[in-house]
Amino acid sequence: MQLLRKYFRQWERHYTISKRQEFVIITLILTVGLMVTQVVPGELRYPLVLTFSIATYFLSAFGLREDLGGIEWLTLLTLPTLFTAAVLLFYFLLPVRWLTRLPVAALFAVGMYALLLTENIYNVAAERSIALLRAAHSVGFLLTLITYFLLVSTILSFRLAVGWVSVIVGIMTFLLTFQALWAVELTPQVSRRVWQVSVSLAIVLAELAWIFGFWPVQQALIALFLTTSLYCCVGMAQQYLEAKLYKKTAIEFGSVAIIVFIILLIATKWRGFV
Repeated sequence: MQLLRKYFRQWERHYTISKRQEFVIITLILTVGLMVTQVVPGELRYPLVLTFSIATYFLSAFGLREDLGGIEWLTLLTLPTLFTAAVLLFYFLLPVRWLTRLPVAALFAVGMYALLLTENIYNVAAERSIALLRAAHSVGFLLTLITYFLLVSTILSFRLAVGWVSVIVGIMTFLLTFQALWAVELTPQVSRRVWQVSVSLAIVLAELAWIFGFWPVQQALIALFLTTSLYCCVGMAQQYLEAKLYKKTAIEFGSVAIIVFIILLIATKWRGFV
């Protein structure tokens, strides 16, 4: 990390551009990378997903280099990295038509730029109060849910064994939950409550992934239900960390989960299910 900081300082001595211009350049580089994955041989696509995900980590670190340190190397850079991986993997599931993929690339560019701005607000808010923090929480939470849905959809499409799906979903849930809950406190040291809640929710979502791995329903609905579960659990956890988890709030989140579960039950193909 010290080597990266030294490199960043040397770069700043030679070039002076605004923070937003840096974010635009980073977004353009990653968007071009997204489109490049569609014109390379199939055997190179997954190595490129790994390459561009790692590149996202370091490019995001470069864009957020000011005051970046400690646990922020994980909490601030996890979502941009996973967002890139999620869109790249989901990109392969789309029809082989540029008419479909170009809009997705445009949406990726918008999402990545918004994500970099959001993480920059977190980075600044960790040092001093900032008025845009509430808006950043909303955008960050939304992009967390989108990332989770795309990743779960991709994992389910691989038709792996239920045990592997459960483990992978648990790991993804922990990483995304951890950064979303840390964003509420924005402390140099992660609190014990954030660790405990993140691990607990990862176990819960992993168990749900295990259960629905045997459920006779479309994969898209399973991904939707798991994402809804993450929305409800993380939403209530954030309110809990802010000491604002009231009965009314819990009922509202619970109602959303119940409605989606009812839709899941209606769509279940019970005939022939043993």
